Amino acid sequence: MPRKPKRPCRHPGCPSLSDEVYCVVHRPLYARESATNRGYDARWRAARKRYLKRYPLCIECQRNGKLTPAIVVDHILPHRGDEDLFWDESNWQPLCKHCHDRKTGSGM
Repeated sequence: MPRKPKRPCRHPGCPSLSDEVYCVVHRPLYARESATNRGYDARWRAARKRYLKRYPLCIECQRNGKLTPAIVVDHILPHRGDEDLFWDESNWQPLCKHCHDRKTGSGM
């Protein structure tokens, strides 16, 4: 069976070709721990579910006069592995996927 052609590595300036997004040399630079290893386990899923039950609407959309269901519990300040900040509910906000992606993508 024919294989897909290799693509250029996405690391800036790398001329290597790869079957994946990054070549073997640059793959470790972009590796990310699994969600479970980053703290998003069963305990988080239960807390997230309770929080969204209490706050079912996207806070950003509400500020703009729209009513949109929230599906993401966002950490206002990135926790970067700090468990106290991770579990601090005053650092959480309910967002819809669109607002969360916009916030995360903009680096706010």
